[in-house]
Amino acid sequence: MSGKVHVMDHPLVAHKMTILRDKDTSVKDFREIVSEIGMLITYEATRDLPLTTKEVETPICKTTAPTLKGKKFAVVPILRAGLGLVDGVLRMVPGARVGHIGMFRDEETLEPHVYFCKMPKDIAERDILIVDPMLATGGSAEAAISEMKKRGCTNIKLMVLLAAPEGIEHLQKTHPDVDIYCGAVDDHLNEHGYIVPGLGDAGDRIFGTK
Repeated sequence: MSGKVHVMDHPLVAHKMTILRDKDTSVKDFREIVSEIGMLITYEATRDLPLTTKEVETPICKTTAPTLKGKKFAVVPILRAGLGLVDGVLRMVPGARVGHIGMFRDEETLEPHVYFCKMPKDIAERDILIVDPMLATGGSAEAAISEMKKRGCTNIKLMVLLAAPEGIEHLQKTHPDVDIYCGAVDDHLNEHGYIVPGLGDAGDRIFGTK
């Protein structure tokens, strides 16, 4: 059973993705729009959060109304570009905990290696949303998901702005239990591993390092 791929079919996401793709979009605007799209995708990715009810008193009368069941939730950005999506997630789920996972790529084998992983103590009990702007080859996402599974996590989703078909296929083979939420699926990867047409290097564009 392959994880489902949820592509945002929404005019606001489509419009904001186009602004991100534009090479002339400023760092400030890029950063803000990454966060906004993160918020919109979180809306979809949390659709199955369980609800319970509580009694509240409206200005008119007492009533029983739905409220989140208090299921524990954590957002885990892949450093450093994933940090750009955290704010949008937290605006939707303010009670979420944040874990961080850092990876570097071996220049010879191109394999990703985890160099930093700092998680809440009860991470294994939480629903996990791993965030990274791009799903290109799928190597970093695969390593991040594996790291979370090593820590006992069982309910894991991946949220990205842009995905390449190659990355989706790779993840569906290596982690078939993980659903992918993305703003758009692009055409292919070029010989340098960049998504085409893509939006360039998300980390550089979020933090203004190029």
